[in-house]
Formats: sequence, C-alpha cells, structure tokens
Amino acid sequence: MLFRAFKLLLGGTITTGGAALVALYLYQNRLIYPSWAQGARDFVDTPDKYGLPYKEHRIKTADGVEIRAFDIRQENSTMTWLVLCPNAGNIGYFLSAAEYIYRRFNASVFIYSYRGYGFSEGSPSEVGLKIDADAIMKFLQEDSFYKTQKLILYGRSLGGANAVYIARKYSHVCDGVILENTFLSIPKVIPHVFPWLASFSFLCHEKWRSESDIKYTDPTLPWLFLSGEKDEIVPPQHMQELYRSCPSERKRISLFPQGHHNDTIIQEGYWEQIEKFLSDYV
Repeated sequence: MLFRAFKLLLGGTITTGGAALVALYLYQNRLIYPSWAQGARDFVDTPDKYGLPYKEHRIKTADGVEIRAFDIRQENSTMTWLVLCPNAGNIGYFLSAAEYIYRRFNASVFIYSYRGYGFSEGSPSEVGLKIDADAIMKFLQEDSFYKTQKLILYGRSLGGANAVYIARKYSHVCDGVILENTFLSIPKVIPHVFPWLASFSFLCHEKWRSESDIKYTDPTLPWLFLSGEKDEIVPPQHMQELYRSCPSERKRISLFPQGHHNDTIIQEGYWEQIEKFLSDYV
C-alpha cells in the first residue's frame, strides 16, 4: 500500500532522508491513497462481467462530489454487505469477491468508489472519504429496499478504517462489522513500513484513528476481526489491539498464520469463519 506508492512517487528509489521527508509532508495524500497507480482510474470492471445484476448510482456528497456505486441487490435477500474496499486499485478489482458474497450468502452487495478512485470525482483525503461514507449511509437509509435489510460492514485495510468510522457514527443501522488487516492509525503504520521515518510520523496529517474511534462503538454491535499473521504492511498486532479495544459484547478474532496483507482472503477457513460469525451473531 504505502510502500509501493512511495517508491513509485520517487521514481522507484528512495534517495535521501530529506527528500523522503519532503515527499511525506507535501505529497502524503498521493502516497497514502495511490488511486492513480497502474491505470486504476482509466478502466473499471462492472458486475455483469461476473454475471451479476446491478445498477450504477452516481451519488452526490454533501460537498458536491459525485461518487460511483454498484448496487448489486437480490430481491429475496434479508442481508446487505456494504463493501469498503482496500486501498489499491478500484472497485472492479473486488467484484470477484462481491460475486462470492452474493452467491454464498444469498446477500445483496453495495460497493462504491471513494472520491478520487475509479470513476468517482475528487481527490482522496480522510475528511473527504468520511463525507463519502456519510453520503452512502444516507442513500442506504433512504432507499426503500436497503432500509429493510440487515447491514453488514465489510472493510479490508483502508476499508476497515472506513468501517470503524461508519460503525461509530451509524451503529443504530448496522448489524455486524467484519474487519480484515486494518491499522490502528496511519501514523502508526509508518514506522513499520519505513522504520527510519518513525521519528517523523507526526508529519502525517491523514490520521484515521481507528484505535480511539472503535472504543466509542455500540457494545451490542457484533464484530469479526480477520488477521493475516504474515501481514507485511499492517503489523498483525494492530488487529489484536483493535480487537482488545472494541467494547462489543459479541466479538471474535480469527488468525491466519500464512496470511499476508493481500492474500488473507484466500486462506483456508476464511469464509467459514465469516459464515459462523453471521450464523452466531447476525
């Protein structure tokens, strides 16, 4: 996530500590949110590629930014997964998982591009992505179909930080939260990815303080924490600390010994743990 973007921005090499500090301060949004990498803003797959029915929505946020969303609903479902994507790529990258969720759990899926990602307008920032989340939650609460559904938040990495924000602010309309490989905060990830920048983490203005926000979530809301123990981007201890800080009376954590940051989702038992969580708590 951050490491790959950092190398790309500096032309593939990290030359001096001074240059890196300047880049961290002045260009940190491009480093933290590499929506521009690998042509991910030029083309976005659509759900029909996976045989899924869908409608595309263009949702205006409170500050006038248009964000794109795929509405993949099953008319006979009782549960909707709000998918909050990880940092790299665009929502098209996650449609294979959306198909799996749709078919295995007989669930509707709602997935959207953060501002500055895919075909959504604007530039990404913590403030902006939270405004996006507010717009999505407003849409779901006002839609005649979705307001009758049980709502599951499913966030991976950066998406998990978004899920924590939504769970804190909209606990009354959420029925479960699933987090995978999510960080305590952006400044606390920097020393892990760039140990030599540890003393300068204070320069990071994109905070995403999930470690404090999670403490103020509804204690009756069920949570599942999925952690790859070989995560090379987010220290696995972050997930364990989030689990401990979560006030929920109904929470569990599942550890995947061979899981890295981007392949925990394919580890043996991953979907079975989710299925059991939903069966027990939702």
